[in-house]
Amino acid sequence: MAGNDADGAGGPGRILMIEDDLRLAGMLRSYLGEAGFEVSVAEDGARGLRHVERGEYDLVLLDLMLPDADGLDLCGRIRALRPSLPIIMVTARGDTMDRVVGLELGADDYLPKPYEPRELLARVRAVLRRRAGAPGERAVLRFGRLEIDRGARQVRLAGEPCVLTSRQYDILLALAERAGRVLSREQIVLLTDADTGEAPERAVDVHMARIRAAIEDDARHPRRIITVRGAGYVFAQVQD
Repeated sequence: MAGNDADGAGGPGRILMIEDDLRLAGMLRSYLGEAGFEVSVAEDGARGLRHVERGEYDLVLLDLMLPDADGLDLCGRIRALRPSLPIIMVTARGDTMDRVVGLELGADDYLPKPYEPRELLARVRAVLRRRAGAPGERAVLRFGRLEIDRGARQVRLAGEPCVLTSRQYDILLALAERAGRVLSREQIVLLTDADTGEAPERAVDVHMARIRAAIEDDARHPRRIITVRGAGYVFAQVQD
């Protein structure tokens, strides 16, 4: 029944699906369950928030068109409650601006309806894989007050954690590992699977703004991630 947790243990991860289309939710729950995931379903935003507050989930599938809440607003509230919880937005609305706003609010991916269940599964696995990181990799990159812990997939500035989505972390890591080298938006998409469908270059710019807000002392005058007009972005090794 919608709103109740799925029973069972183990599997590759726990997914919370906030979806008011119960037929679709049931189909996807079965499909993802066959892939080994434990899936809980909440049929509206209020139930979804209660699940996030009391449960431990590895990922949220969030429908933007809910009967009691605006999905974009709900995304921001979930991000405030669980800063590191991956969120994939799913919606029948095809407006590119919705995608941009969703990314700005902290969504890790955005999948428009209609879609194939296997595409959703691939997106889920990709987001979880990015969050898990490479096994056994514990090296920490240090650039003055900025630290990037590749094993823990954490970023710290002057010892304080920076809140980034898994995709934003991947973009920052890709730049930092190639410090001093200009990366085009296309290269960033290829290196980090940052393509969200339409307007991938715009998506990279949105992520970059969020990263700068987290790691720069003044995001309006960045010193660590520099824009190279007409070329892309470069990570500067600031030793402050």
